[in-house]
Amino acid sequence: MTGGGSRGATRRPAAASSIRGDPSSAGPDPDARRAAAAAAARRSGRGDHGPLRVMALSPRTLLLLAVASVCVLSVAFLAYTGGWWQAESESEGAAALRRMARSVTPLDAPRMMDLPQFQGDHKESLYWGTYRPNVYLGIRARTPLSLIAGLMWIGVKNGQYFLRHVCQDSDELSKYGWADHNGRDYGRQELTDHGLQLTTSFLKQKGEGSGYGGDWAVRLDAKSEGSSLSGAQESTTHLFFYIADESGKSITMGSHEPSSGPVLLASGLHEDIGDWELQLRSEDNLEIHRAGFQSINMHNLSDLVQQAVATNAMQSGNLNLPDMVEDFSNIMIYQVSIKLPAKIDIVFLSGAGSENPMVAERVNSLTGPMLSTHLESKRKVFEERYNQIFNVNNKIVSKELSVGRVALSSLLGGIGYFYGQSKIALPKNFSQKNGDKYIPYWPAALYTAVPSRSFFPRGFLWDEGFHQLVIWRWDAHISMDIIGHWLDLINADGWIPREQILGAEALSKVPEEFVLQYPSNGNPPTLFLALRDLASGIHAHQFSGEEAEKISTFLERAYVRLNSWFQWFNSTQSGKYEGTFFWHGRDNMATRELNPKTLTSGLDDYPRASHPNNEERHVDLRCWMLLASNCMRSIAEFLKMDTSLEKDYYDMSNQLSDFGTLNKMHLDNKIGAYFDYGNHTEKVRLRWYELNDKDGMRRELLRETLQPPQLQLVPHVGYVSLFPFMMGAIPPESWVLEKQLDLISDKSILWTDYGLRSLSRTSSMYMKRNTEHDAPYWRGAIWINMNYMILSGLHHYSHEDGPYMVRAGELYDELRSNLIRNIVRNYQETGFFWENYDQQNKGKGKGARSFTGWTSLVVLIMSESYPSLHR
Repeated sequence: MTGGGSRGATRRPAAASSIRGDPSSAGPDPDARRAAAAAAARRSGRGDHGPLRVMALSPRTLLLLAVASVCVLSVAFLAYTGGWWQAESESEGAAALRRMARSVTPLDAPRMMDLPQFQGDHKESLYWGTYRPNVYLGIRARTPLSLIAGLMWIGVKNGQYFLRHVCQDSDELSKYGWADHNGRDYGRQELTDHGLQLTTSFLKQKGEGSGYGGDWAVRLDAKSEGSSLSGAQESTTHLFFYIADESGKSITMGSHEPSSGPVLLASGLHEDIGDWELQLRSEDNLEIHRAGFQSINMHNLSDLVQQAVATNAMQSGNLNLPDMVEDFSNIMIYQVSIKLPAKIDIVFLSGAGSENPMVAERVNSLTGPMLSTHLESKRKVFEERYNQIFNVNNKIVSKELSVGRVALSSLLGGIGYFYGQSKIALPKNFSQKNGDKYIPYWPAALYTAVPSRSFFPRGFLWDEGFHQLVIWRWDAHISMDIIGHWLDLINADGWIPREQILGAEALSKVPEEFVLQYPSNGNPPTLFLALRDLASGIHAHQFSGEEAEKISTFLERAYVRLNSWFQWFNSTQSGKYEGTFFWHGRDNMATRELNPKTLTSGLDDYPRASHPNNEERHVDLRCWMLLASNCMRSIAEFLKMDTSLEKDYYDMSNQLSDFGTLNKMHLDNKIGAYFDYGNHTEKVRLRWYELNDKDGMRRELLRETLQPPQLQLVPHVGYVSLFPFMMGAIPPESWVLEKQLDLISDKSILWTDYGLRSLSRTSSMYMKRNTEHDAPYWRGAIWINMNYMILSGLHHYSHEDGPYMVRAGELYDELRSNLIRNIVRNYQETGFFWENYDQQNKGKGKGARSFTGWTSLVVLIMSESYPSLHR
C-alpha cells in the first residue's frame, strides 16, 4: 500500500493455519492423550517474534524506567556497542550517540492524553472495544496488559480442516467486515466462509452493578448458506471462544456442561475492573470442550489451539479440545460444537464481586430477547445518525447508501489499541554487542485506525490523516483521542516513527527486514488535514459549545507538539535553497531499481529523479508544507496567539503560497504540469548481467544508464503533478488551471471511467516493474485518497469565480460519479473494499482486499464533504 513505505514489499499472505488429523489413529490411553495434547499446546509455535515485555513490572514503572534511562543512554551505548567505537573518530561517535539519545527521548511537553477531556467518563466509555483488528473478532481494553477475548472456528475447504482466527486473505473468506459499527459500544460483522455464515454482534453497556468499563456481550449467529457447506460441517460446526490475561494472572475455569440457563465459563480478577465473570447462554443444543494454558505469548493463540486440537484428534479421533487445564492457566479456550443454525450469547461482567453485583439481571439484559432488542435499537440509531451526519439521501441512489455505511463501519471497526516499543535503527556501522542494529523507543500506547485488517493491521502515519477526515465527522472526541495518541509519540527532535509496530501481535505480521524505523525518514503530515478541519469547524460553528471548548483546549496543547513536528520537517527535509523541500532517504547508490523508491513520500515507486542528490525539489512535499504552515497559522489566529512564532508561520505560509515562485521551481509552461526537479535521465533500463563471484556465475537484473543525468524537471505526469491543484494553490483565473483540467480530463493521460490513474499512460515508467520482484504500485493504479484530494480541488474551483468554474464543476460531477459507481460495484461483486483499483481491467479491485482505511473516503465522496485546504 503506501507510505510507511514497507507495505508494497510486505504484501506476503500468511500461511493458512490448517488442522489435518487422522481420526483412525486414536491411542489407547486418554490420560496419555491429554498429556501429549498439553505438551504440544505449550509449544509456542512461531518462535521469531517473542514478547516485548521482559520484566514483571507495571506499565507506569516501565515508562519511568525508559525516561530515566535517557540520562545514562550515552554510557549505555558504550557498554552495548563493540568495535564501532574504534572504527569512528571520537567526535563522530559522540555526535552519533547524542543523536540516537534524542531519537528515543520523548518531547519535553505536556502529554496530549493527560488532558482532562481524555480522563473520567470519556476514558471509561472507550475502555472495552473491538480493538484487535488483526483477528476476525477480537476484544480488549485500552490498557497495556489487558484481558483479551476472541473468536476462532474450524472451516472446511476441499475436505480439509482449517482454523480461522487471524485475518488473512489465504483463508479465502468470500466476505468479512463490519456492516455496522459506531466506534464505541455496538458493532455487527458478517463473515462467510465456504458456506458457513457467521454474524458476530458486539454490545457494551454499563448498568447497575457494573464495574469499571461496564459489561459487554458477543452474539454468535451461525447459519448454513446452503449446499456449499460440506457434509462434515453440516453435521457439526466448531466455534472457539477464548479469554486470556496478558499480565499472566491465572483465570478460574468454570463449568463446561451446557444447561438451559447461563453457564459460568470463567472468572478472575483484574486490576482495573476487579472481579469478573464470563458466561454463556444459548437455547440450542451445545457440546462444550475446553482447555487452559499458561503462556504470555498471546500472538501464538492460533498455534496453541491448532496443536491441542490436532494432537487430540490424532490420538482420540475427536476434533475437540482435550478438556484439560494447566496449573495457573491465564488462557481459557472453550470449544462450542453446534448443529446449524445456532445462536450463542457470551457475556462478560465486570465488578462481579461487588456488594450487589446483580449478576442474574445483567446476564439476562445482555442475552436472549433483551440482547436482540438492544442490538436492533443500536442498529436503528446508527443508521439514523449516519443519515443525519453525512446527509447523503439526496446525493446517491439507495444501493450506494448501504455501502457507505459499511465503509464507515469498517473504518471504525478497524480501530485498534496497541502497546509496545518501536525499534529505531542505529546508524550505519553501529550495532549493539548482541548484534542488534536497533535501540527501542520508549514504551507507548497507540489508539489508531488501521488500513487493512489482513495486510496492515497497525498504525501508519500518512494513512491516519485520511482516516481522521472521516472519523472526526462521525465522532470528534474519538478523532482527537487518536490524533492525541499519535502526537504523544513525537520525540525530542519532533520526529514520529511513520509505521507503528507495537506489541507482539503487530510484530508477528511484519517481516523482520521492515520492522526498523529510521529517524531521518518522514511521512506526509496528513494529520494537518483533520486538524485544519477541526479549527475551521469552530469558526463555522459546526460544533456545540462543549465540543468547541474541548477542541480549542486540544489545539492549544497540541500546538507545541505540532510546532516541533513542523520544525523537524522544515530542518531535516529542506532543500538546497530556501523554500525548497525534498524527501530524504532515497538510495543514491541503488543499482537494482529502475527508479530509486521514495518510500517516505507515501507514493513509494512513483518516478522521481533517476539519480537522487541534494539538488532535488519535490513538489508534493512543498504542498504538504504549505498545508502545515497554513494550519499552524490558522490555529495561532484562532487561539489569538500574538507571538513571533505566529508571525513566522504567517510569513512562511505567504512564502509557500507565492504562485510565481511555485511556477518558477516546478511548472512546465508548455503542458501546464507541475514536476519534481532533480538530476534525471529518461534513458535508463533494467537488463540482465552475468556476474562472477566465489560461487561461480550468476545472473542479476541491474539498472543501466544509457545517457548521463542532468538537472531538470522530472517529466512524469501523475498525482504529483496535481498537488498544487489539490491544495488550491492555483489562482482560479490562471491559465495554469485550464491546463490542469486538460491533464485531468485527457483519457490518454490520467482520466478513466473508474477514477484517475496515478501515472500517465504516456510516462516512460507507466506500469513498469521497478525491480525483478517489484510490480508497479503507484505507476498507473487508481488510488482513492489521491482521487479524493483531486475531487476536493475540483469542488473548490467549481465554486470559485473564474473562467474555468463551469468546466471544473462538470469534471467534478463525472469523476465523483465514476468513483462511487466503481467502488460500490466492486464491493457488491466481491464483498470487499480494495487497496487500489485497476485502470487496465475495468476498475477491478486489486492489492490488499478488506482495505478499510482510506478507501472509506468514499463516504465523504458520497456526502460531498471535503477538507478545508484553502485560506
